[in-house]
Amino acid sequence: MIAKVQDIDAFRISYVFAMDIFQLTRSFPKQEMYSLTDQLIRSSRSISANIAEGWGKRIYENEFKKHLIYSMGSLEETKCWLIFAKDCKYLPLEIFEELLKKADEIGAKIYKLHENWRSFQR
Repeated sequence: MIAKVQDIDAFRISYVFAMDIFQLTRSFPKQEMYSLTDQLIRSSRSISANIAEGWGKRIYENEFKKHLIYSMGSLEETKCWLIFAKDCKYLPLEIFEELLKKADEIGAKIYKLHENWRSFQR
């Protein structure tokens, strides 16, 4: 049963994912602080934040689902910034691949939640 947003797998996993990215970006060059680092942190945090915002509107099925779609958009944006980080040599290939694997897992969970969510019947 889902009683709070923290009970949603996609939320929990995406929150940890954002925290992992935050920790990784601490080693990025200082000149990237207000560009790549900031964008990567913001987009990764937006994944779980959009799930949470949608959860707050869950009695309106379309509103919740809209926020899940926004969450997917933030996930794809994060993947793009990770590609930049890899190509700029800030992320080793094996860490990049691990993060993409986690991102794919998150995406699958968000998609499944979107497909299966039904708001309260009136």
